[in-house]
Amino acid sequence: MVLDSAMGTFARFGYRKTSMEEVARAARISRPGLYFLFSSKETLFRAAVTRTLERDIAAVEHVLADTGRPLPERLVEAFDQWAGRYIGPLARDVTLVIEDNPGLLGDVVEAAPRRFEELITDAIAAEQGRSAASPVAQTLISTSIGLKHQAPAREFYLARLEAAVGLLMR
Repeated sequence: MVLDSAMGTFARFGYRKTSMEEVARAARISRPGLYFLFSSKETLFRAAVTRTLERDIAAVEHVLADTGRPLPERLVEAFDQWAGRYIGPLARDVTLVIEDNPGLLGDVVEAAPRRFEELITDAIAAEQGRSAASPVAQTLISTSIGLKHQAPAREFYLARLEAAVGLLMR
């Protein structure tokens, strides 16, 4: 609850403008209670982002593990779990606050995207072979990044991504 409240507060105000008082209010705990859990705003921010990214990766792993569904369908849903849910005016702020503060986050901002790429590559490799998997995965990731910046809504993102998956998975 505290980390979710913190992530929402950081997304709303940005890292620099977020106060521990504001996070405590959002989490419905006292400011001293928040400091008992997290010694600094930086520690809290790192924990909130880490939890968010770990949750996203776990959702992607779950989707891709369901081999009873067609691969293109699983890929679209995996990208939706990783990026699609962050499309839209309020959701986009989560991505921005993470991207704007890489120095505070350390390895987590590099490890999670690397893990996502590995998961996508492995899922493609399982059905199409290892040699084709990496270029297709990298192209889908690049497509997703571009679509995230163009998409006015999640539905637009998903429709375009579904088209890209269909083209690349032929």
